Formats: sequence, C-alpha cells, structure tokens
Amino acid sequence: MLTASGLSKSYGPRRLFRDVTLELSAGRRIALVGSNGTGKTTLIEILVGIGEPDEGRVTKPRDMLLGYLPQNLVDTADGTVLEEVIAGAGELAELEKRLHHLEARMQDPAADQEDVLVEYGEVQGHFTAMGGYALEADARKVLAGLGFVETDADRPVREMSGGWRMRVALARLLLAKPDVLILDEPTNHLDIDSVAWLEQQLANWPAALLFVSHDRDFIDAVADRVVELAEGTALEYVGGFAEFVVAREDRLHRIEAAATRQAREVARVEQFIDRFRYKATKARQVQSRVKTLQKLEMIKAPDRRQLVAKFAFPEPPRSSRVVAEFHDATVGYGDMAVVSHVSLAVERGQTVALVGPNGAGKTTLLKLILGHLQPTAGRAGLGANVSIATFHQHQADELDGDKTVIEAFSGGIVPGKRNLRTVLGSFGFPGDAADRHVRDLSGGERTRLALAHTMIEPVNLLVLDEPTNHLDLPSCDVLEDALTAYPGTVLLVTHDRHLIRNVADAIIDVRDGRATWHPGVPDAVLTPADPGRIGSRQRESNRAADPRAERRRDSARSRQATNDLRRRVKKLERDSDIAEAKAAELAARLADPEVYERPEEVHRLATAHDQAVKLAESLLTEWHETAEELESLGG
Repeated sequence: MLTASGLSKSYGPRRLFRDVTLELSAGRRIALVGSNGTGKTTLIEILVGIGEPDEGRVTKPRDMLLGYLPQNLVDTADGTVLEEVIAGAGELAELEKRLHHLEARMQDPAADQEDVLVEYGEVQGHFTAMGGYALEADARKVLAGLGFVETDADRPVREMSGGWRMRVALARLLLAKPDVLILDEPTNHLDIDSVAWLEQQLANWPAALLFVSHDRDFIDAVADRVVELAEGTALEYVGGFAEFVVAREDRLHRIEAAATRQAREVARVEQFIDRFRYKATKARQVQSRVKTLQKLEMIKAPDRRQLVAKFAFPEPPRSSRVVAEFHDATVGYGDMAVVSHVSLAVERGQTVALVGPNGAGKTTLLKLILGHLQPTAGRAGLGANVSIATFHQHQADELDGDKTVIEAFSGGIVPGKRNLRTVLGSFGFPGDAADRHVRDLSGGERTRLALAHTMIEPVNLLVLDEPTNHLDLPSCDVLEDALTAYPGTVLLVTHDRHLIRNVADAIIDVRDGRATWHPGVPDAVLTPADPGRIGSRQRESNRAADPRAERRRDSARSRQATNDLRRRVKKLERDSDIAEAKAAELAARLADPEVYERPEEVHRLATAHDQAVKLAESLLTEWHETAEELESLGG
C-alpha cells in the first residue's frame, strides 16, 4: 500500500495544491483528473519519488514494487522489443538470464558439470514454479494487444518512434505486474483497438492503480474512484466518470447554496452594523458583529467558467458540395500499398472520424487528401473552393517558448474584426494568462494554444490528427464545443470515443489495407468485441438515407439507454457487495458465544442478519436481471 498524507506543493507564489491525502491499496483503481496546470503530473512525480513535496509525506513498504509510465520517456532501451518487455518481469527475467548463463557453462569442458547441473536444476525448478516458461508467450500477448505485429518483437527499440517506444514501456509494466501501477495519460499514443484492449486489462487489475486520462469512456470502464485536483486540493469521488460528474455537480450546487446563504447573512449583519454604528446603546452588539465578520471564513463558490467554455466561428467561404472524393484509389510508399481501392466521398458540413490501428493508413489517407501523396492507382482529390487548416500530433512542440501566448497565437493571423484576446479566453487563456510565456505552459496548455491557432482562420476544411493528446477534460470540452459550432467540414483522427460520438456524422474505419465508410457512429466499430482483431468490412455508401439530425438523435437515445443500464448494474453490484459484507459481519457476531448471554441482543442480531441476507439476495437477483437487459442491448 502507498499512502500520501498532507501533501502540499508551490512554485514561488503559486500554490498548486495543499493537504492532499491519497491511499493506493490493492484492487483500488483511481482516475486522477483536473485542469491543465493544477499539478497532476507534479503530484504523480511526488508519489513515485521523483519530486519532493513542500509539506506532507509519502509512505510505502520497502519491498513494494512500483511501476510508472510518464507522459514523455527520457531513457531509450538498447535491446529488442521482446527483450525490453521481458526485462520488466523482475525476478523471472533474472532467473531466465541465469538459466541461459548455466546452459552456456554446460558447453564449457572446463566447468564442473556436476555443480552446474545441480544449480541448473534448482534454478529451473524455481523458474518453472513461477510460470517462467509462459513468460515469452505472455509478453507476445501483451505486445499484440498494444498493436505490435509478430515481426516487431525482434526490432531494436531505438529504431521505433516515440509513440511505439511508449507502448514498449507500457507493455513492460503490464508484464511486470507491480504492486502499484501509476500511468500518466497511457492512451495518448494508442489507437482505438489498443485502448479497448487496455481497458479490458486494467478493469480487473488486482493491484493498486492510479492513472491520469482525459478519455471519459476509458475512465468509466476502468476506475472505481475519481480524484479531482481542483481548488488547490484533491477531492475524491466513489464510482466511475458518470458517477463523478453527478457527484461533482451535486457538490457544486451545495457549495453555491451555502455561499449564497452566507452572503445573505453577511449582508444582514453589515446592515445592522451600518444602522447602529453610532448608537451608544448598541455599541457592544455592533462590536460583537464586527469581530464575528472579521473571523468569518468566507465560502468561495467554484468558478464554473473553468469547467465549460464556448466558442463561435466566423462563417468560412462556401466550398463545393463534395469536399474530398476517392475513386478506387490506392496509395502507398514505393511498391508497398498501404490502403487500396478506396471509394468514398466526404460532403460539405460533415464531421468524419478516421479510426483504426496505428500504422493502418489513417495519416496516409490524410496526406493523400492534402496532396502530400499521389495515388498509385485510381483518383483522389479535393472539391472546388476548399481551404484547409491542419493540426498534427507534434504541432504543440513547435511553438516558440520565448513568445507569450498572445504572440504565438496571433503570429501569421490576418488582422480582422475579432478580438484575439477574447478568442484566447474561449480556449482557456483569459486575462493575464494570455501574457504567460509558452515555455511556462503545461503540455496540455500548449496543445490547446496550437489548436486555437489552427482553428481561428476562416477555412472550410479542418484536418485534425490526434488533437486531444495531452488535453485535460475541460480542454476536451472546449474542443468538442468548437467542433460542434464549426460550420465547415472536419476530418478527425482520434482515439477519444466520447469526442467521436458527440461530434462525428460518420466513421472511416481504416484497417487491413481497406477504408470502410460507416454512416453514423456504430458502437461495434468504436468498441470492438475482440479489440485488435477486426477483419475488413464490406464498404458502404456514404449517402445515408436518414437525415443527419435524426441519426444523431437515434444514436443519442440508444447510448443513453445503455449508459443508464450500465450505471444501474454498477450500483447494484456495489450495493450487493455492501449487503453481503453486512450479512457476513452479523453472522460473525452471532458466532460469538458471549453474545448468547444477552437474549435480547441475540434476537436483534438474528433479525438484522435475516434482513441483510434477504436484501443481498434481492439485490443480486435485480443485478442479474439488469445485467441481462444490458447484454441484450449489446452493452
């Protein structure tokens, strides 16, 4: 168990958080959320021992194994992918190395073969008992789940991109099975298939788990608690993301109501003071009320502007009805085709999400649309009067750190009627925040700034490649609002299923050398039953019979029904566990011989035990029925 108590951290006059208390015990899966700049990564670094708190302490057992995946890797491994992953298995990996060393000594005529064989037998027995001979197979399963193909296992890690090296580090941690696993944005470099696979692995993680994520679906599937860094401290909520949203809203309402009541009472007292300040007969009462106000700790209502921001776009120039079109197009590099026989059209005003495994060809298709690549067969091109703005994954890293936010944002933008500071405020940089230096921004804040710069120009086609990486939840809300308000056409590559469901009109599923059009947002594409193992689907027409608005309403109603049932199943499961625990506690008390010296206590305990058993049975029955209903809806 890892326990943090009373943690506080400041940078100069700016306090990140204070009095943070956190407990990571076996089976507890905690999602850490909060706005960019509230100190999520700083808190994690304190927990893993990289940073030091100003106040408080972190305690953990000496023999505890802690695994940590940062947002950005510093060290690069020298071995192959498989070697690096297996090396994470700790004692098993050391035993395997020892076996290989002893096998080499067996070939040495000068070695004492009898001693070598005895030691080899002991090491091999220990290795077998710990499941060592399944180690390589387990490592390959983890790699396959994270999107690696069979031939990647023997590739040197140094040859891989940063995103794939991050996957290697994640695979190593999953194979190691540490006592406490801490992950900082683990889904940033994963595709939708790998995110769904990782969900399955972590939803039943037996050890302690703490992770930072902006992916609502991922949090809902994995977490049983949500800790929010807000208002300078950590606030813990029991349940997944859906329960967190409800509980947080309830808490905000209570605080706002208390602040309103306090404000009314303060106004009443101040009115009394002003009325009787100069009356000698009321001097004592006036002074008493003045002292009361001086000692009063004012309740501060949360600033809801930090939770929601809105954005409106200028009307872009009108493009042709067909914005991008493919006719039996094939594209690749050299003689190798990446995507073949693509036939589809993207129409004006549509928001289309491209999904599929990493390396399947999503970015290649975007390059084909933008004219950076030419088809090796067939045709592909843009419609008439199409103007484009693009955002790529590493655009935030290209910002000049010496510039202020307003300078970086306004660079290259044609002056117009819009107030650029007002626009920046909509993207989460209000007031003095626009005068901060880019180098002082968090990764998520830089991404948000780069997005603002991309989306401010009045173009009619936005091409966004993984825009949610490093964004916090409020920033994802800003992006969602902006895309919903955007009057042009959007091509969006993202693994954020919540964003896709809320903004997309259609999906292009890119895998196995094909690009398949799906009108609407089918859950079977976003959350496959067998992640990473989806075959090609027959291509469909992109001209859906139903109006766009009707598709959205039908899809929203279906998702709402499924989500309500899913939350009900989770609640019934928790209530059933509580009732069973209560029945077990009462049964243990009834087993105590001393209790039978008090007949009235025996009667009370027996009655309570019967009621607890009946309640547990009733809840379990209701859970089964609700779970079956959810399963019938494909949930």
